[in-house]
Amino acid sequence: MEDVEAVRPVGSAGPSFDVRRAFTAHGRDLYGFAFNSVRDAAIAEDCVQEVFVRAWRSRDRYRASQGSERTWLFAIARNVIIDEMRARARRPVSVVDQHLEVGADEGGGTDAIEDRIVLYAGLAMLSAEHRAVIVAVQLEGLTYQQVQERTGVPVATLRTRMYYGLKALRTALGEEARP
Repeated sequence: MEDVEAVRPVGSAGPSFDVRRAFTAHGRDLYGFAFNSVRDAAIAEDCVQEVFVRAWRSRDRYRASQGSERTWLFAIARNVIIDEMRARARRPVSVVDQHLEVGADEGGGTDAIEDRIVLYAGLAMLSAEHRAVIVAVQLEGLTYQQVQERTGVPVATLRTRMYYGLKALRTALGEEARP
């Protein structure tokens, strides 16, 4: 009997989608992305599970020439999380959801959450070095000198990483904005 996760759809010429390998490689990062977006561990786990269910169902549509498996999974995750947030907004809530209020601006609502999801998706596509500099300088408000003291990386290197990291982030967010 064949392993269910590695079965190739009938008539498919491309490589099969291996759920176990993909989960091992990307599951933890997808969970972190989902948790940062919804601020609830159980919902984040459900979102990650739904990501892999959707990926499995549409495995015959994945094309490595159009992007990496990681990018494809994060695009699915973004859609799953947005679907979850929209569904949550439609459901009546008897108690205030404190998890969402922590990250949302007053009056920001679903749009602010969707913006945060897109930003996290873009950051997740960057290398760890580029992401670390952008988070430290842009989000934490540290100076390049403070980041150098923290990491030991020269300021010139940090500035270069910032430049190329922001360039890659703009490209990723530009691709996310397209339908």
